[in-house]
Amino acid sequence: MTERIKVDICVIGAGAAGLSVAAGASQMGSKTVLFEPGEMGGDCLNYGCVPSKALLSAGHAAVATRGEPKKGVTGSAPTIDRPAVHDWVREVIDGIAPMDSVERYEGFGVRVIRSKAAFIDKNTVEGGGVQVEARRFVIATGSVAKVPPIPGLADVSYFTNEQIFGLKETPDHLVIIGGGAIGCELGQAFRDLGSDVTIVEGFDILGRTDPELTGVLRDALTASGIKVIEQARVAEVRSGANGPEVVLAPSEEGGEGETISGTHLLVAAGRAPTVEGIGLDKAGVEYTAAGIKVDKGLRTTNRRVYAVGDVNGAWQLTHAAGYEAGVVIKNALFRIPAKVDYGACPQVVYTTPEVAQVGATEADLRRDGVAFKVLRWPFAENDRARSEGQTTGFVKVLTTPKGKILGAGIVGPHAGELIQTWVLALSAKLKISAMASMIVPYPTFGEVNKRAAGSYFAPMLFSDRTKWIVRFLSRFG
Repeated sequence: MTERIKVDICVIGAGAAGLSVAAGASQMGSKTVLFEPGEMGGDCLNYGCVPSKALLSAGHAAVATRGEPKKGVTGSAPTIDRPAVHDWVREVIDGIAPMDSVERYEGFGVRVIRSKAAFIDKNTVEGGGVQVEARRFVIATGSVAKVPPIPGLADVSYFTNEQIFGLKETPDHLVIIGGGAIGCELGQAFRDLGSDVTIVEGFDILGRTDPELTGVLRDALTASGIKVIEQARVAEVRSGANGPEVVLAPSEEGGEGETISGTHLLVAAGRAPTVEGIGLDKAGVEYTAAGIKVDKGLRTTNRRVYAVGDVNGAWQLTHAAGYEAGVVIKNALFRIPAKVDYGACPQVVYTTPEVAQVGATEADLRRDGVAFKVLRWPFAENDRARSEGQTTGFVKVLTTPKGKILGAGIVGPHAGELIQTWVLALSAKLKISAMASMIVPYPTFGEVNKRAAGSYFAPMLFSDRTKWIVRFLSRFG
């Protein structure tokens, strides 16, 4: 028999967004039910953010083992125990998993149903032998790896991020289709662990990132031995003698397209929102292949239903999903008309060097006809960076002529940490003067932010007019 229940909040999907909504709603007194047929924690914990950083850390250990002769440290070729690397990645996931577990959420008072769920009408969801009628529904079904319609791809063995972390061998040559964050991070991780790596990208790597920042990363990837092929279309994938072969279309100049022979293939061509199989048509929820249509309050075309995280197609980032969950809780539980504002939502690529960005880019401002100033400060002029031998990269800040901060980008060591200062500045609507006047401990990487901010005032402080004022005032003793 089908069980029928009524609740305040019904959440479909136990990734970052769904878990945040379910925990918050239940702890604030709402009767809450959560559907999840797969791994608790979703893509981020099991196939994305967490395992990729663990794999990168193993690569960092391999790089450190090789030594740094310029610092007087002579290393040796590391021994890569690939099954042990796999176990390390698994250990990291398992260490975090209890925070996302069924038991923990049931402890919050959430009823967790380990099943797929689908709408059967505008007010009811069904799954696992349970029909749920709720005052509000939250769709948080996330996304899956996008597999492009490349001829021959279906006939060869390949990985996406959902399988690659299960690999217990070191690829001799890993070919990656896609040069976004996933492709660049995993490409560098496997290169550091001893694989030959080729990245094939149809446009430019990290396409939405400031080209100045991307250029520094591109040089670093190439210097490490990774072959980066951009502005290239994959015409065909086929089986070769040792593994998959990726055939590129001929260039505009003509001639035959290059054939890249690898031992392993990773498809990292973006993410597709999970919109099929959840009865959106029956719920009266409009959607496209790009995601569920939502308003600024994350409400769908069915006023009872919200969509958060990757499934709404806005920002496919875990921290964005958590932020959206907070907006939904304000709207659904407290009837506060909260709206999303992604103006201070940062993006980070955890390569070496790291690449981080928040707010507007030069391209955005030029497109919108906004007047702006560019401030820069290189890590090469930071004493801590020089002490650590990590001088690659710079901070780049965009302001209005009057000093309002519009955006910032960092490429270099600890960029993901350093960008947080600019996230706060944008969130709090600080002017560049506030950044320039803060006291920063010496020597730290964080000084690059203060120096970049201070460069806004340099033309005024050291101008002929300032010199005249100083000379004039000196006459009075």
